Amino acid sequence: MKTLKFKTEEAWLAARVGKITGSRLKDLINKRGTGNKKGFYELIAERVALPADGENPMDRGHRLEKEAIERFSKETGKKVDGSLIMWVSKEDDSIAISPDGIIGKTQAIEIKCLNSASHIEALLTGELPTEYYFQSLQYFIVNPKLKKLYFAFYDPRIPHKDFFYFTIDRKDREADAETYLREQLNIIASVEKIVLELTGF
Repeated sequence: MKTLKFKTEEAWLAARVGKITGSRLKDLINKRGTGNKKGFYELIAERVALPADGENPMDRGHRLEKEAIERFSKETGKKVDGSLIMWVSKEDDSIAISPDGIIGKTQAIEIKCLNSASHIEALLTGELPTEYYFQSLQYFIVNPKLKKLYFAFYDPRIPHKDFFYFTIDRKDREADAETYLREQLNIIASVEKIVLELTGF
């Protein structure tokens, strides 16, 4: 073992980057066969990504969205309409989705500009993160004409792999689309019943 001494907290914090420390161990160690935890991807991000600059994540996402759409168009040759729109279900006005971009009448794109660890996790697992499953599903629930959804990830802080996307076909979501449309209609009915009881209208 060796002991390192630091004159400033900034130097101490910088030395911790990319290392497994005691406070990080719980985010790395996993039961066998259960996959990697978030700390694993954070450790990789600290070694390959440019450091975050403290920008608000939501502001950063909005700022980078146009760049990501341009990158997608360049790589695929697809023309994307990035107009600010919302699709509303014909089943009920309370069921909606706001595409980041639409491609013709049967395709759409959703952009995610996540923290570097989450970007790397999606890249290395080759799977859409589970927290976005229902968002991807909502596209197909709301728009019955939608055939393909491109779910794109963009993080320019990772120079070697800053952009990639998953292609989701309707057939991959069809079974759940009907189930969760009915579930949403039931939820809306319950909400409206309670609102009527509380307000009288």
